[in-house]
Amino acid sequence: MNSGMFKPSVKTSTPAQGLMQILCLTVFWLLAISLPLGAIAQVNSAAESMGLQVRQWISQTHGVNANDVVIAPLDDRLKVQACQKSLTVDNPFASKETVRVRCAEPVWQLYLQVSMPAGRVNSPPAVASAGVQSPATPPGSAALQNANNQANVPKTIVVARRLLQRGVILLPEMLEEVQASSGNVDTQLLSTVKDAHQAELTRDIPAGQALRVSDIRRAIMVKQGQTVMLSIGNKNEFQISIQMEAMQDGRLGDQVKLKNPESGRQVSGLVTGPNTAKGI
Repeated sequence: MNSGMFKPSVKTSTPAQGLMQILCLTVFWLLAISLPLGAIAQVNSAAESMGLQVRQWISQTHGVNANDVVIAPLDDRLKVQACQKSLTVDNPFASKETVRVRCAEPVWQLYLQVSMPAGRVNSPPAVASAGVQSPATPPGSAALQNANNQANVPKTIVVARRLLQRGVILLPEMLEEVQASSGNVDTQLLSTVKDAHQAELTRDIPAGQALRVSDIRRAIMVKQGQTVMLSIGNKNEFQISIQMEAMQDGRLGDQVKLKNPESGRQVSGLVTGPNTAKGI
């Protein structure tokens, strides 16, 4: 037999094939590197766009040069999403150095720390050039000006100091009273922290958001099965306190059924606070 029939064949790559392999690997790595860079560029573009809009808003609102407004750097871990709609910018607190930026789509909000030239904050922009005589005041403009002045009078509103979740019973340290322009204030907004004391939230409230009347309700102070301290009598004369068992839930000011755990006798009490009631 011819020994050449059993000689194994060895495939060798040609220079053209080797060049093609190198080219494919080069394209693969270029694509792998370019994708995250593109995403980073998009985030940077969104952050730069937000910064530009914030500076323009501060310039128009406080009468300062947009180039003089300095925005504190954001946390490197925070990525700004591109907003599909116009950003909403405002000062949620009394301090003008805190700016809130909100986006409706996708929904997000950020708090920025800014600094402006000293002595220029709240300076209204010039409305007329020096030496130019203003036209005669038209009839009715005095009343309109008076209405505008009233609209610019600050009004106190109540905002959340931090994220407050639905169902939490509000305490004074959770809230803050701030000043807002009355011309843009909802008449349903709370005006004092006392209005929300020991009230229960009906929905989640983000930090810095103002509270409306519909956001709170009387909190459940007494729960069925819990021990309630029932007070009978007058503090100034004679008063006794008895431990009772609540037969039903009750909110502040509600009348609830209470049972003496020893005798089994039931009485009615008026809820006066957390696990407290007074005899009727």
